[in-house]
Amino acid sequence: MALNAHLDTLKRKHQAMSEAVETAQRAPGMDDLKVASMKKEKLRLKEEISRLSS
Repeated sequence: MALNAHLDTLKRKHQAMSEAVETAQRAPGMDDLKVASMKKEKLRLKEEISRLSS
């Protein structure tokens, strides 16, 4: 897979994770640990995107 295609995939996953985190934070019965786990995954994706972009 080309680097640009991989970066695009990571960016799409990051965007999807952002939307999932926002939705989860608004849900009344959502487990805080689940939200924290989602945020960590989102951060990991962001760091990988930054690392590959530079």
